Amino acid sequence: MPIKSRIRTIPDHPKPGIQFRDITTLLQDPIGLRLAVDGLADAFRDCAIDKVAGIEARGFIIGAAVAKELGKGFVLLRKAGKLPYQTLGFDYELEYGTDRIEAHVDAVSPGERVLLVDDLVATGGTCEAAIRVLEALGGEVVGVAAVVDLPDVGGRRRIEALGHKLVALCAYEGD
Repeated sequence: MPIKSRIRTIPDHPKPGIQFRDITTLLQDPIGLRLAVDGLADAFRDCAIDKVAGIEARGFIIGAAVAKELGKGFVLLRKAGKLPYQTLGFDYELEYGTDRIEAHVDAVSPGERVLLVDDLVATGGTCEAAIRVLEALGGEVVGVAAVVDLPDVGGRRRIEALGHKLVALCAYEGD
């Protein structure tokens, strides 16, 4: 069974008209989890990477597993106020307001090559903010990896416009 068949769709969540792609069913399935981790790690196995960064919260799960698989360290990218040490952050727009993503100031050293991982790319706003944080810390983002891409929402185009490659294991057209 492919990865896409292991992802649950929840209609009208969090609001009417949204088809929420829930990867918790993928994570619960040991074969699905292995397919996701291996698929993302394999896509970047031959790329020089120093660290893997994951976006809160499901990006932590997938990203940390990818980091382990690649034998690399892991960087947390969290919402504002969640990290205990000094942070560097970037504000970004949501359809209902703004949010902020942050990393510890010592999470990435200048010149380190970083793979950014999240569970899903929709508008790309969170990924763009994460890329800006990693680059402001001096890191070089070598790619973005996600389990799910919603290409019609525009995130892929946004990430590619920043000069970064997006690898996604499955896509849902029309969402």
